Amino acid sequence: MPELRKSPILKRWVIISTERGKRPLDFKVVRDEPKEGFCPFCSGNEDKTPPEVLSYRDSGTGPDSPGWKVRVVPNKFPALQIEGDLNKRGEGLYDMMQGIGAHEVVIESPDHKKNLHYLGNDHIESVFCAIRERMIDLKKDPRFRYILVFKNWGKEAGASLEHSHMQLIATPIIPKRAIEELDGAKAHYAQKERCIYCDIINQELKDKRRIVYQNEYFIALSPFAARFPFETWVLPLKHISAFEKTDRNCFPSLVDIMKTVLLKLDKALFDPPFNFIIHTSPCNGIDFNYYHWHIEIIPKLTKVAGFEWGSGFYINPTSPEEAAEELRNIDISGDNQNL
Repeated sequence: MPELRKSPILKRWVIISTERGKRPLDFKVVRDEPKEGFCPFCSGNEDKTPPEVLSYRDSGTGPDSPGWKVRVVPNKFPALQIEGDLNKRGEGLYDMMQGIGAHEVVIESPDHKKNLHYLGNDHIESVFCAIRERMIDLKKDPRFRYILVFKNWGKEAGASLEHSHMQLIATPIIPKRAIEELDGAKAHYAQKERCIYCDIINQELKDKRRIVYQNEYFIALSPFAARFPFETWVLPLKHISAFEKTDRNCFPSLVDIMKTVLLKLDKALFDPPFNFIIHTSPCNGIDFNYYHWHIEIIPKLTKVAGFEWGSGFYINPTSPEEAAEELRNIDISGDNQNL
């Protein structure tokens, strides 16, 4: 019998279609054929991107030259432009402003063929440190209200280039999805004086059925009202409202859990296209102490179609409990090494 489940944060309903009960082999994952040819993100092609705003590189090497480990550059075709004023205005009912913001690319490695979770642990930590450093810097700009960090892997997930990278977009408004999460967390806090994400973590630690992996500082779980098959959340066990406030001492644990979960998804689903998004607090100086930053990982295994667009519901053919069990049982002992 299908189940309707309600998200305790967004109050959104999801249909868990248990009769379909799809397992990893039931999904037809579209694999991208490797392309030959020029890549602007590869070492030696630094002059084909805008000048870097941050890089971690070998000593003795200069900006925009080979010798880098992680490199952050402005997007050559940005969704928003960093120069200018907001110029907020209206036409009758319609509000508008200039498309001001920052759009940057975090090139994770000079190696064209390695995805993030196949890099060494120290290297992955450098990637997250670069993101943290850029967020701290961009938050100083009073025009920006929110910083969204995300990764698209595979053509079906929206990646236009094969070379593994993340993107960072600073916007002059808080996105609707972030507002919905903030409102849900604030309402729960107003009623119970507790963080709803901390309550979810505590309940999942008791239940255990939806836990995928856990280490000293982080937990990975399949959310109770998962929208998509094998959707996985990574949350700090300690309450932290914003990603950039995370203590650097926790970063090795963040690397461990992200690498473990992505390797498990890779092995279970045969290198699926996926998105992951860092959900964090806005950057307008207010203390969002009721919010809890986290990462949502979404393999692209199903299509959003007419029913979803028309109803706002999602149909998930794999229960979170089955997905978590499947991922827990995936052995990556030979893969999860400090390469």
